[in-house]
Amino acid sequence: MMMALDLLAIFVFGVAGGLTAVRMRMDIVGVAVLGTVSGIGGGMMRDVLIGALPSPLLSDWRYLCAPLVGGLLTFWFHPAIGRLQRAINIVDAFGLGLFTVAGAVKATEHGLGPVPATMLGVMTGVGGGVLRDVLTRQVPELLRAGTQLYGTTALAGAALTVAAMRLDAPTVAVILIGVTATTGFRLLTIWRGWTAPAPTRLPPLP
Repeated sequence: MMMALDLLAIFVFGVAGGLTAVRMRMDIVGVAVLGTVSGIGGGMMRDVLIGALPSPLLSDWRYLCAPLVGGLLTFWFHPAIGRLQRAINIVDAFGLGLFTVAGAVKATEHGLGPVPATMLGVMTGVGGGVLRDVLTRQVPELLRAGTQLYGTTALAGAALTVAAMRLDAPTVAVILIGVTATTGFRLLTIWRGWTAPAPTRLPPLP
């Protein structure tokens, strides 16, 4: 069950990366690369930092195929997929919740304390999107002023996940708490248009 949900989240992030590539008029190679990076980038960074090598994202072919298929389907059917942006946002929020929880759980199981485990949960959730934006020379959405809260939702979900694990909650309860909190908070920020405070009076750029 967990693997099926992982693959779904990676696939959706692959679609999101593919859409970015299509909108930037990349060819099929660029779409495939950006989709794959978006799908597995965060998990790869987490596994390297905690020493979980070789990463399952590389040793199991399904984890590589899921984002690649998502990116390629976007390349061929991008007009139709682009019109499903609202549905993609919903599934993307679910993917963010799942990845964030998976990262926090894996980091905790490797003996990390609450704070680093929470940070790695956030990294797992948002890392692929950050790498995607860096590769396309954009300010990462995580840091971009005026966008709905993204990293903050992952931080809240990761913190709740780690707290539940420290209280020895059953694994199913940990997953439900973390994924529900992250996904629900993310969808609420999209619906309400909540953004982080930004400076209102800045000197002109030189």
